Amino acid sequence: MDVFDIIGPIMVGPSSSHTAGAARIGHIARELLQERPVRAHIKFHGSFARTYRGHGTDRAVVGGLLGMFPDDVRIRDSLAIAEREGLKVTFETVSLRDAHPNTVVIEATGESGRTLTVEGASVGGGNIVIRRINELKVEFTGEYNTLVIPHRDMPGAVASVTNILAYYNINIANMKVYRPDRRGEAMMVIETDQEISRELVEMLAKLPLVIKAMNIEKCRR
Repeated sequence: MDVFDIIGPIMVGPSSSHTAGAARIGHIARELLQERPVRAHIKFHGSFARTYRGHGTDRAVVGGLLGMFPDDVRIRDSLAIAEREGLKVTFETVSLRDAHPNTVVIEATGESGRTLTVEGASVGGGNIVIRRINELKVEFTGEYNTLVIPHRDMPGAVASVTNILAYYNINIANMKVYRPDRRGEAMMVIETDQEISRELVEMLAKLPLVIKAMNIEKCRR
């Protein structure tokens, strides 16, 4: 336990779960989209669905999508900022099966037309868990520097990535591989102790069996 488990994160209030955690989920969605979002359809479940206006969860998620961290005072005005910057946002309340009460689903479209769906839960104290990327169930928290690497599910794909990380002295803290079917598209989620440079991400993206490489810097507390 550290001090942030006791007093909570540095944030724009009123709630670490409903604003700080929500902003972090929005920020990670932007990182995974890899470009400026121009449209976002945001679905709130459970407690989020009941209180998102009063607790500012809508503004927090949109602030994250705009690249704001939980302590950015502009979050209070994020809906107006989104309108000025050309980000069209819609909201919906939904009922999801077996989901945490503070769950949001973000369906984002980037300026190139790229689309992305991210499902995340705010689990208390500003902490989050990302549960789904597009149709693939995953699980990571953003507490580490995190590589998200869609790849072809073939022998050698994982080794090609981990060998490069080892060569550059990047220590893997946690790693999971998710796949819906054998020999289809799978996804590595690799949490590392060290920061990952842009050059290294670009190198990983060029590996033969890698479809894309995305890097999420660990959360700012």
